[in-house]
Amino acid sequence: LERGRVFLTGTQALVRLTLMQKALDQAHGHNTAGFVTGYRGSPLGGMDSEFSGARHHLTNSNIKFQPAVNEDLAATALWGTQQVNMFEGAKYDGVFGIWYGKGPGVDRSMDVFKHANAAGTSQFGGVVAVMGDDHACKSSTLPHQSDQMAAAAHMPLFNPSSVEELIRFGLHGFALSRYSG
Repeated sequence: LERGRVFLTGTQALVRLTLMQKALDQAHGHNTAGFVTGYRGSPLGGMDSEFSGARHHLTNSNIKFQPAVNEDLAATALWGTQQVNMFEGAKYDGVFGIWYGKGPGVDRSMDVFKHANAAGTSQFGGVVAVMGDDHACKSSTLPHQSDQMAAAAHMPLFNPSSVEELIRFGLHGFALSRYSG
């Protein structure tokens, strides 16, 4: 704490991002839900503890955190959330989501990324993919950098340089994902 200011870590900011998106949707009269999924072995492994620790707040905001067995299953599940309004009787106007994983999982998930990106998102859904790279190969079999893979899938890319930008760019990411469909 510095003179009443609270500092967040990047993973805490991602929890905050989902709660802020839900609050924005509610303020605009949209009944949305959130879905966060990814691979626990990611360099973003702290996501599990932060989202689990915030489970009460997330549940009250209709945000589901569900870690996946691997990145491609997570990406496929998240892609499915963008199809919520294709069928009658949907409980929500849309589902916004965050996918997280590391470079080798990005490589493996490219088929889903390409097809999901081509299919688009629902009007009140939107997806942000958080790619954790391991340039030094500390927790992966190969060093990697995911921005080339995102470009190959025609996925827009933000590179936040601070925790504040992580939240701001995340909100922009949801908005742009919804706008572009």
